[in-house]
Amino acid sequence: QIIKQVSVRFDSKTLHIPAHSAEKLSSMKDVDWNNFLKRVCSLLDSTEKNTGAARSKLNLLYYLCTVAVHKEIASRLLSSQLFPILIQQLRAAASWDIRAKVARVIGLLALHTSELGENVPVSEAVMLLTELIRENFRNSKLKQCLLPALGELLYLVAREEEKGEHPRECWAVPSAAYTVLMRCLREG
Repeated sequence: QIIKQVSVRFDSKTLHIPAHSAEKLSSMKDVDWNNFLKRVCSLLDSTEKNTGAARSKLNLLYYLCTVAVHKEIASRLLSSQLFPILIQQLRAAASWDIRAKVARVIGLLALHTSELGENVPVSEAVMLLTELIRENFRNSKLKQCLLPALGELLYLVAREEEKGEHPRECWAVPSAAYTVLMRCLREG
């Protein structure tokens, strides 16, 4: 059972970065884009543990969900330094709300990206999502958050391998990912 995701809304007043539209982001010069990306990464990488910091991260993740549906922005974000930080947040965030939104951002980036670079740590994201699903297998709510992201990453890897531009070793998918996926399909 896959729950349809509700539309995300971010609060631009409490967002600690300018809430640029995807069109504005795609027309940014490299310097402005890099500055924007640095600010996003530093906000996500923040280690503050208070409620305000968690709310701020969630708001930023909601914003990233809205811009990640544009192909050019998704491709740029996926191949940037943001993706490893998303993986790190998925691994270490104290709140499952944040982890769920990080998984959603990863899934949206995988769905909407038009190209995948060799250096994007997709295998690490697949392994982590597989591990989280396996550890929380009895928690159906968490599985419903994590499975779409895993599925989108697997589909992205398959799509890229079909193109045949990169060697298969670039994005090795562990067999455990398929095992967990099949178990989820079989057992619900």
